[in-house]
Amino acid sequence: MSLAKYRHAFLIGLQSNLVYRWNFAVRASFSVIHLAYVFILWGAAFKGQSDIGGFDLRQTLTYFVVVLVLQFFISAMNEDYEVSEEIRNGLINQFLLKPINYFAYRLSIFGAARLVSGGLALVPVLLVSPLLIDFLTLPPLGWTYLAAIPALFMSALIQFTLAYCFGLLTFWFLEIQSFVILSLAIESVLGGQIFPLDLFPRWLYDVSTYLPYYYQMYFPAALLTGRISDPAFAVRGLCIQLFWVVELYGIAQLLWSRGLRRHTAVGG
Repeated sequence: MSLAKYRHAFLIGLQSNLVYRWNFAVRASFSVIHLAYVFILWGAAFKGQSDIGGFDLRQTLTYFVVVLVLQFFISAMNEDYEVSEEIRNGLINQFLLKPINYFAYRLSIFGAARLVSGGLALVPVLLVSPLLIDFLTLPPLGWTYLAAIPALFMSALIQFTLAYCFGLLTFWFLEIQSFVILSLAIESVLGGQIFPLDLFPRWLYDVSTYLPYYYQMYFPAALLTGRISDPAFAVRGLCIQLFWVVELYGIAQLLWSRGLRRHTAVGG
């Protein structure tokens, strides 16, 4: 079966990432330390006021805890550099001679890596959960959780495809680090990782809802924490998110086909 080879790639990805499980575990532990700073800073910000941007301290802290966990489950970490290395070292050639879709192969590896990193990230969070429980609040079970399921899958696809596209830029540029750093800086702000996007001026928030960065992290986190409470707005968001999934995939395929022409020409 055609899917068997990608299942095999997924299993190999699981094995290889489990080898580096301590790396993920240490990174997750340091993220909990980062979360402690978030609690201190936002606790100070809420001194003397009951809400900021229409949300109280518990709702704000809950948002950052959810973002922390989601980063390990759906964020692209090293995929752009891994694609770049395979192009620069010529390892990409093996995929040109076999009936393997390189995008699907890399996506399988990405899924395996996020499963391992996400699972390990939950361990320190669960260990400190008795200390956090009084500071957190989640919306009651309802439609927002159902909407969050496709939002999470599409968020992961957007993050992976963006990283994949940056990796493919190696066909034209020897070094992609500057592109990646710029993208991460924009993502940190417009993706809601530094502060919730509700704190933006209304016009800037409205503009951000049309950009892919909004759907990388903020959108699913906002659904899971009740910051998005309008079903119509959520459906609109899912439609725009689907648009970006398709659009970015099209860009990735274009970069791949154009890049291979250049790669073949240079390599003879």
